[in-house]
Amino acid sequence: MSSRPSEWDKYLLGSVLFVSLLIGGGTASGLYTDTLIEVAAILSAAAVFSHNPGQSGPHSVLWLLAFAVLLAFLQIVPLPAAVFNDLRPKLLLGDTWAADTQFRFISVGVGRTVECLLYLLAAAAFFLAVLRLRVEQVNALLPFFFMGVICNGLAGAIQYSLSNDIAIVGLLPFTISAGLFANVNHFSALLFVSIPFVVYYGLFRGHLLSGSFGLIALLLLLLAAGSRAGVLIGLAITVLSVIFLSARSRASGFSVLLIFVGLSVYTIGAWTKVDADAIDPAFGRGEFARTTIDGIKENWATGVGFGNFQKAYQIYEKESMIFEKFVNHAHNEYLEVAFEGGIPAILLMLSYFVLLAATLVSDRRDPFQKAAFLSVSFLLIHSLVDYPLRTEALAMTFAYMNAIIFHKGFAERLSRKNDVIEIDHNGDKLFVPIGASS
Repeated sequence: MSSRPSEWDKYLLGSVLFVSLLIGGGTASGLYTDTLIEVAAILSAAAVFSHNPGQSGPHSVLWLLAFAVLLAFLQIVPLPAAVFNDLRPKLLLGDTWAADTQFRFISVGVGRTVECLLYLLAAAAFFLAVLRLRVEQVNALLPFFFMGVICNGLAGAIQYSLSNDIAIVGLLPFTISAGLFANVNHFSALLFVSIPFVVYYGLFRGHLLSGSFGLIALLLLLLAAGSRAGVLIGLAITVLSVIFLSARSRASGFSVLLIFVGLSVYTIGAWTKVDADAIDPAFGRGEFARTTIDGIKENWATGVGFGNFQKAYQIYEKESMIFEKFVNHAHNEYLEVAFEGGIPAILLMLSYFVLLAATLVSDRRDPFQKAAFLSVSFLLIHSLVDYPLRTEALAMTFAYMNAIIFHKGFAERLSRKNDVIEIDHNGDKLFVPIGASS
């Protein structure tokens, strides 16, 4: 009989997740806090791999992840300069290999692509390490996530109680604007992706009272933060979480009714946060998208290299749209990835969406996986108007939630609960769950 895996795995990975939520809220490049998180994630994953012979994820997911890493690596491999003829404008031919102009890189900024590759490797390592854990250990990582959310929520509550516009400078290598994040929209994203897990905690863990208080606190913080996308997504994800998860819970219909009454009050507050005058049709995300699409058309085959959006975007930017503040992201994650990675990156994104959809239409899922699916879905929706996955905090959260979705152990546990076999033992018939020892 194999020995039971030790419990230090979950504490190690849980600590990485918690720390990433504390110090990983920056969006600038070259932050030492991000490097610390990446190193910790890779070392922790290596420790789990070396001591935990647990199961891996679905082969399709592993292949997709391998191709993503390979694509990023290919962008920093010197290739014959002739390959780039007629593939992109001369201004974006890419860095040369040392002083030799016969070889060039796909990436127009190798240093930024290397940084993105490390970023991807850290998230992938954390994802694979969580897949190695037992189902109970995966569930046990949730308190570490909640602790990170609570710390951010307390920081945000203190900020909003003091002033409407308060920034913390010097504590971290980036200016803290909301919670422990540099960007209020990303702080809001952390809040609303927590909602399905709070609903799950209240409905399926028998903590309805504390879960209700937690849900109210998250909604109030979303209103205080003032992110329009966050407010609307928070409302939608709460309604869907209650409907999607309460169908098979033990909570009473009266409790669900009370939650919907609270949602009605919240809708009134949410409506006051959205007004038509706040939308700028001439300059804003629409203009960012149009300019980015122009760049995609001229770099569709290879992209400009991950991490090089800002450098390449300026070539396609209209003179009338150049101001003191520059555009550092497309505010649409899919367009930005397509601009940086070209057709190969688009195919990888589509493949991921197919795999994610396949998990939803497959056999009956565990409620914990349903909660993770909702969080991932709305984080992907938010990526249509922002770049939340460019922060270490949300990238590690995204990796953890995907590990929940694609973990094989949940399906096996449901199978053991529902399926039984009949065994004739010395004339006596026993009904034993499949997978149990006879």
